[in-house]
Amino acid sequence: MLALAFLLGQHFMAIVNSVLEMIGNTPMLKLNHFDTGLCELFVKMESQNPGGSIKDRIAVRMIEAAEKEGKIKPGGTIIEATAGNTGLGLGLVAAQKGYKLILVIPDKMSPEKIRHIRAMGVDVRITRSDVQKGHPEYYQDYAARLASEIPDSFYIDQFSNPNNPLTHENETGPEILAQMEGRIDAMVVGVGSSGTVTGLGRFFKQHAPSCEMILADPAGSILTEMVNNGRMTDAGSWLVEGIGEDFIPSICDLDLVHKSYAISDKESFQTQRELLEKEGVIGGSSAGTLLAAALKYCQEQTTPKRVVTFICDTGNKYLSKSFNDAWLADQGLLSRELFGDLRDLIARPADTGDIVTVTSEDNLITTYKRMRMFDVSQLPVMDSGQVVGLIDESDILLAIYGHKEHFNKKVAEVMVTELDIVPPNAEIDAILPLFKQDKIAIVADSETFYGLITQIDLINHLRKTAI
Repeated sequence: MLALAFLLGQHFMAIVNSVLEMIGNTPMLKLNHFDTGLCELFVKMESQNPGGSIKDRIAVRMIEAAEKEGKIKPGGTIIEATAGNTGLGLGLVAAQKGYKLILVIPDKMSPEKIRHIRAMGVDVRITRSDVQKGHPEYYQDYAARLASEIPDSFYIDQFSNPNNPLTHENETGPEILAQMEGRIDAMVVGVGSSGTVTGLGRFFKQHAPSCEMILADPAGSILTEMVNNGRMTDAGSWLVEGIGEDFIPSICDLDLVHKSYAISDKESFQTQRELLEKEGVIGGSSAGTLLAAALKYCQEQTTPKRVVTFICDTGNKYLSKSFNDAWLADQGLLSRELFGDLRDLIARPADTGDIVTVTSEDNLITTYKRMRMFDVSQLPVMDSGQVVGLIDESDILLAIYGHKEHFNKKVAEVMVTELDIVPPNAEIDAILPLFKQDKIAIVADSETFYGLITQIDLINHLRKTAI
């Protein structure tokens, strides 16, 4: 009875009847392990929304508004262009309300986002990320074209939908001000569809006029130059997802922004990882950009200020990208020792522990499972630190076809032992003949195995040196 009385005196979340009721009212966390100068820095944990991002908020409001306006009919189709998170939010709402959903997504988005969306039964169309507005394959133009072709469909268009900024003006802004007990000096945001900067900018201008709106922008986006110098520039490219623009959305009011910081991909991903290491918060790539800009702002201040930014989405959607050392190395964003020889081409060096191997005593089922787990098609066979063979998918297939019991065979029975070993000081030209034979290069000397070079590793190297 005492335990029950104690529990009854505690505050617990009430039972909800729909996942949509769990959207919003996200926690506010004070960061304690970063250098914030004289300032206090807080993050609003939008990653705690059921779809994992701040975009859940606008998904509900935009669909509800379209229903009231008669733009969506029961059983109709919703179409949207999205970097992924708005799509997840729309997927939540569409599933609850019985709508079909088609999403057009640029091909640079994380596979975790795309798998999540597809698992919700959404029709996903992948399009090019290397083209700009006006090109038929640009994701927004593609979505608009689909809406014109598909009967009973509605293009929700977050980039020009007035209910996008209204969501943040009427809901997110009041939440933040209440959590901060009315004391907020700066709000650091990014711009994707621009609903956040416009909605919060309007709200704080009216209810906390001394609050400065600060923009965190990926280097390559056009927005920082527009905010700081009033100049339109040509867009570059960036890897951070969900923020940064190559045009000014119609709902975007940059006059509300006091200052913008351009943050490189490398700094964004480093800060994203530091957030997890120092504060235990796994945020998305945009969280790294926002936090890096917020830290710059805080460290520049000469008087104490209370600064707020967002963890816009969860980092669980980026485990294969910005939390993956091999992916970062492929993008040239991981600081690694350079040797000036073939070792610089190895994506997964043996001495880092990143390379996946088997031993000659392992069986084929173990080898197969390891290939599937790490999405590779061949593995080096290592005994006592030395490469003794190679095994690939075809070796396993030929061994087990018609003889399923051969999955128990040892790797030693089917591996290739005639190896093409290349010393690290060899020229790149020396490995091209191997690739013409669909082989891979094993980089080693008499004492040390350094790793493997595949054709895609060489392509990545040539791409990075061409930039």
